[in-house]
Parts: sequence; C-alpha cells; structure tokens
Amino acid sequence: MEMVLLGNRNINWVVGIFTMTATWVGGTIIVGTVEMMYTPSMGLTWTMILLISNTFCFIIEALFFAKPMRERRFVTMLDPFNIKYGKVMTAVMSLASLCSDVTWLPSTLTGLGGTMSVVLDLPFSVCIWISAAVAITYTLLGGLYSVAYTDVIQIVLIFISMSICVPFVMTSPHTLDISQTLMNNTLHAPWIGQPEMKRIWIMIDDFLFFALGLLGYQWVHQRILSSSSTTTAKTTSFVASFTILLFGTPLILLGAAVSSTDWNQTTYGSPSPYERGQAAMVLPIALQHLTPTFISIIGIGCIAAAVMSSADSALLSASSIFTSNIYKNILRPQASDREIQWVIRAAVVVVGVVGTSLTSLKNSVLTFWFLSSEVAYVVIFPQLVCVLFLNISNSYGAIMGVVVGLTLRLLSGDPSIGIEPVLHFPGCTLEDGVYVQYSPVKTISMLSSIAAILLFSYLASVLFNKGVLPEKWDVFKVKAQHSPVPLSPVGGAIEEEENEEMSNEEHEELKE
Repeated sequence: MEMVLLGNRNINWVVGIFTMTATWVGGTIIVGTVEMMYTPSMGLTWTMILLISNTFCFIIEALFFAKPMRERRFVTMLDPFNIKYGKVMTAVMSLASLCSDVTWLPSTLTGLGGTMSVVLDLPFSVCIWISAAVAITYTLLGGLYSVAYTDVIQIVLIFISMSICVPFVMTSPHTLDISQTLMNNTLHAPWIGQPEMKRIWIMIDDFLFFALGLLGYQWVHQRILSSSSTTTAKTTSFVASFTILLFGTPLILLGAAVSSTDWNQTTYGSPSPYERGQAAMVLPIALQHLTPTFISIIGIGCIAAAVMSSADSALLSASSIFTSNIYKNILRPQASDREIQWVIRAAVVVVGVVGTSLTSLKNSVLTFWFLSSEVAYVVIFPQLVCVLFLNISNSYGAIMGVVVGLTLRLLSGDPSIGIEPVLHFPGCTLEDGVYVQYSPVKTISMLSSIAAILLFSYLASVLFNKGVLPEKWDVFKVKAQHSPVPLSPVGGAIEEEENEEMSNEEHEELKE
C-alpha cells in the first residue's frame, strides 16, 4: 500500500518540490486567482493574502508537522485518529476529508472546462469528462509515482505557457497601462481591490483561513510522508513556499491586464465580462479576445497541465483516506495487498466520477474552492492539531468539536452558497439586501472547535475517572487513557535515523 500511496517513501527533494508546487498551481489557482484579481471587492489585496498565506502554510508544515508525522510513519494524516480515538472518530474525520477532496476536484476541473468551452467552442461537459478521464487513467496506472513524475513535466509546461501568454495579454492594443488602473476607476474598478479598514478583520480571517486551512488537506501531508527523509520533507516545503510567489506573479499580471482592458474595442464587445456575470471565465475570455489563436491554445495547454496536476492529487488523496483509514482499518483489517490494490483503483474511479459530476452545477471556481477549504479549516485542521499536540483530547471532545465548529459556521451564514446568517456578530450589516459579516467568523468557528475539543475532553476525563459517571457508559474508553502518552508510530518504532527504512515484516509485526 505504501508503494502506491507514498511512492515507497522514496521521493527525493527535487521531485518533491515539483510535485508540491504543481499540486498547488492547479486549475483552481490559475483561473480562480485571475477571477479574484478581476473581482472589484477582492483584487490585488485578497490575491496577496492568498499567496502569502499559502507560503506561510508550507513553512508551518515544515516547522511543526513534518517531523512528528514522519517519525510515527503515518500513511495518511488521519492515522493518529485511529491510534488515539479509535474507529468511530476516524470514520467521521475520513468522511470530512473525503468531502473536502471531492469538492476540491470540481473546482479545478471547472477551470479547464470553462476555458476549453470558451476558446475552442466545445461543450462544457465534454471538456470536463475528457480531462477527468485522463487524470483518472494515469493515476490508476502508477499511484504516487505517476502523479509525482507527471507533475514535474506539468509544472515545466505551466511555467513556459504562462511566460508566453502574459506578454501577449499585457501588450494587447486594447489593454491600458496597468500602473494607471491600479487605483483609478478608469475602465473597471481599481484592481488593487478594497483594502478598507472596516474589512481588516475579514482580511485577517481570510489570511488564517488560507494559511491554516490548507493543512487540513491530505495531499499536503502526503507529499511530506512520501519524502525520502525528514530533511527532504522540510526542504520540499520550504522551497515550495517560495515557488508559490514565483508562479503567482504572472497570475497577478494577467488579472491586472484584464481589469485594464477596454472590452468595447475587442471582439467580445460591451458590456464587460464582470457586468455580464462572467467574471469566473475572464481568463479564457481574455485568451480568446486579446491574443492570437495559437497563443490562446497555448494558454489552454497551461490550464490543462495545471488541472491535471491538481486533479490527480485530489484523486490519490481521497483514495488514500478511504483505503487506509476506512477500508483497511475499519471494514476489512485482514484485507490482502492485492485486494487493497483493487480498492485503491476503485476509489480513484468513484471519487473521479462523483467529483466530476459536481461540475454540472456550473458554479464559480471560487465557490467550490471556498467550500472545500471551509471543511478543511473548520473541521479537519483543529482536530489534527489536537490529536497530534494536545494529549488531553479524546473522542468525546473530538465529536463535540465537530458539532460546535460546523454549527457555528453554518449559523454565521455564507452568501457564496446562499446561507443567510442566523448569528449576527459585531459589525454584521445589511448591504444590497445581503447580510455581510465583518467579524472573522471562519476563525471564530475554528477556535471554538478547538475550545470545545479541550473542554469536553477534560470534562469527560474527569467525569469517568472520578467515578461521577459509571464506567459502563464510557463507550470510548476514556478511563483507560487516564495517563496519556505520546502517540506511537503506526509501525511501532521511531526512526532513529532520517534515512532508515523499516522492513515490511517489522512494520506489520509491530502494527499487530
């Protein structure tokens, strides 16, 4: 199983940097970032929040998560839940992680489908299913090895393609000097965005949301766990954190250019894409109307490569969670290696079909992206922090953490998916018929989840250990955890040297 899911823990730092960067620079990032730059309420302000926060995410991963997760030889980020909490909580967290990955997949496929349908005038659904079929096929063929090494090729193609497309868009005769439109309302709202003081808490909320929410995705930890050593894992994360800024720069320039374009002079005509409600498709529209045909095709190649690099990671991430944490640990612990291989393949296909089917909703790329990230930030991240670093946590607290975090987040409302707020935090105002929360509601929900985990874990521990509640009611065996010890490795032994490899026989024997 480790061969398919983790590349036998033998990915070197060069390939690791390429595959981590390629997974981040997906169709969601390319199309979504340009859409973000073009949206007046976001612009450069929110784009920089996204890029810098993601940089911090990889640095945090290297400093705090790489060593403990590798030393315990986890296969997925949910292995500590199985060790500490047991099967019930592992199943709950596995479902949350699967939901996050499944909603992430359509966000990246939608970017390519929209681009091909606009530029090549092909049916949206046909473009989507062809893309998904290609990603599913080569993920089935080689697992993490095929994903990692195709990522190397894809990231090179992405870099070359963007380098070619950006100058053509920026030098179009219909595009003004972007320095003149940075803060001036010339043809479109200033592309700097709206850095207003009243939105400061929202900006802080989104920064933490992007920086910490990404740590709730299996693919981030999968790249760390597949590295050949702890040093390699840390190097991969540190270098990838800076390549994010490198690849984000041309996307900022593209967003600035489309915000500075006089669309009335182009073959697209007036009104602008934003006024027509087509902001989500502004990148393919720009490629079609601001560049020669052969350049727009190169742009499609760039987005296609980006989509493949993210889609395969989403497929492998979800199949890893299902196979390792649900099928192997809960449903069939006695499953043979051959059976596990087939389960991995089946999971890849099912996740691919379900995720691709969601693209029929035709929502904005940002909608799927934010929905996926909400689950990772509010549900998975606080649970992962507590199970790894806080010994006091137990299953009772973990369950209450999920309930409190999700309930508070839903009651806070989310205009992007049409949920009206029930709880009006300080600063909540009615604007254009929609309530806007100016408090950091996502971070409040996440911190409330952590607080609930710790509080209810402590209460459960006291009530059962002091005999206030009878032991027969202790379904999660909290009393047996009265003297908590650090999580042991999945294989039962700590790596004494970074490059030491444990044999499969030892691993299975200690695990039993």
